[in-house]
Amino acid sequence: MQFLLALIVAGPLVGAAAALLPAPPGLKGTSPDQAVLRHGVVVTGVILLAAIVLALGFDHDQPSTMQATTDITWIKALDVRIHLGVDGISLPLLVLTALLTFLCALYSYFQMPSGPSPKGFVALLLVLESGTLATFAVLDLVLFFLAFEMVLIPMYFLIARWGGEGKQAAAWKFILYTLLGSVVMLLGLLLIGVKAGTFDMVALATDNGRGLTTSVQVIAVLAIGIGLAVKTPMWPLHSWLPDAHTAAPTVGSVLLAGVLLKMGTYGFVRIVLPIAPDGMRTFAPSLAAFAVAGIIYGSLACLALARPGNKGDLKRLIAYSSVGHMGFVLLGIATMTPTGVNGALFANVAHGLVTGLLFFLVGAVKDRYGTADLDTLAGATGAALYGRAPRLGALLAFAAVASLGLPGLAGFWGEMLALFGAFDPAEGLSRPAFLTFMAIGAFGTLLTAAYLLLVVRRVCMGGPRPAGETPIADVQGYEFAAWTPLVALTVLAGLWPAVLLGLTDPAVQKLLAGGTQ
Repeated sequence: MQFLLALIVAGPLVGAAAALLPAPPGLKGTSPDQAVLRHGVVVTGVILLAAIVLALGFDHDQPSTMQATTDITWIKALDVRIHLGVDGISLPLLVLTALLTFLCALYSYFQMPSGPSPKGFVALLLVLESGTLATFAVLDLVLFFLAFEMVLIPMYFLIARWGGEGKQAAAWKFILYTLLGSVVMLLGLLLIGVKAGTFDMVALATDNGRGLTTSVQVIAVLAIGIGLAVKTPMWPLHSWLPDAHTAAPTVGSVLLAGVLLKMGTYGFVRIVLPIAPDGMRTFAPSLAAFAVAGIIYGSLACLALARPGNKGDLKRLIAYSSVGHMGFVLLGIATMTPTGVNGALFANVAHGLVTGLLFFLVGAVKDRYGTADLDTLAGATGAALYGRAPRLGALLAFAAVASLGLPGLAGFWGEMLALFGAFDPAEGLSRPAFLTFMAIGAFGTLLTAAYLLLVVRRVCMGGPRPAGETPIADVQGYEFAAWTPLVALTVLAGLWPAVLLGLTDPAVQKLLAGGTQ
């Protein structure tokens, strides 16, 4: 188990280095480009297989216990250690990351985005995977920061070199926002480590803030929270996200929404909640207020983009929808209750599955029509996907209703549990305030349904293909292969939420109790 986790974290880095080397003559296939893309599929496939074996070997009777742990001294003078481990909180995110990266590599093998040589693309994809997996596996504050930052450079180049219109400006906006947030976060992490005398996240969580004064906790939560909020992204620190999604290639958008945004909310759960509970309690009402503001803002922005005549970009609309969906995650965390935090973790995974699928589908529509402009897609010669590509239209409608939280699909449970957590927040938090936040969040679900159903009506519905119009391709075999796992898991998580909640709940209970359970 220790070896498996180390392989999962470090394996993509080895694969990235190998991707830059010349392919052996017998493995080149029809071209060196094909060989390196196949290499990306193989490496990410091995990492996914290792993650599945790790999940199967995980002791599901003890999900609150750190398993597959490695603890090696790295920088003795600072007591920084190479400390790895997984529990019921991190394991689902680890598997989700490995799955989405493999599906992106598989999709890119058949639909490589236009840009420079595939060698750089595959190497960056693998470095991005390694950094994300490490973020969910490390148990040292310094290592967490290094892993957190490791993903920025590959995502910058994926947007800047393989993106679409406006890619340079979007890439710079992404890197500047996230770097500035990270500088502030580093100060907070160092403050905790210096004052507590250790950077070990397990020891700090077990101490539950008892070794830190309230003023230190408040300062640390403010600094760390800003850095995490930028990555989440929380309104009003979200403005980098729509530009990044609009310019990014399809697989870049899938990984950005499905994996990178989760790093911010994971940091709130793994670091802020257990290590500085008094500081978190001080800022919880403000975090909840920003969360519900993001829910309403994201929904209203999507409604504006979906209106006829506004030249709304479908990728940009899905990006704004992420601001709203991640608002429910932040609301659940702000309640500081097991119900709310479990809802946040469930919504994290559901958002990764559903929004990842949405970006795959929108990318496919854009590839076929050369645009993601809603007015063009809804025009007389536009998509009307039900009549022109019925399977693609059906999948887009499925992803939309999953995103709006239809009961029986993955999007429902996380948002419902986050609202339930706001109904009865943790002791010391104002219940009238959180009841107000709950009501606003519930209203946001109605707005979400409104804009997603409007998108389905405009893009999917319409008459059959007019005579003489050039047909478009329906879902291809490689697209079925890349999208089917996301559809299946969206249904599975919606029908059997206990599979995921059974992992997260004991770990959350222990985390909130300071390791005493």
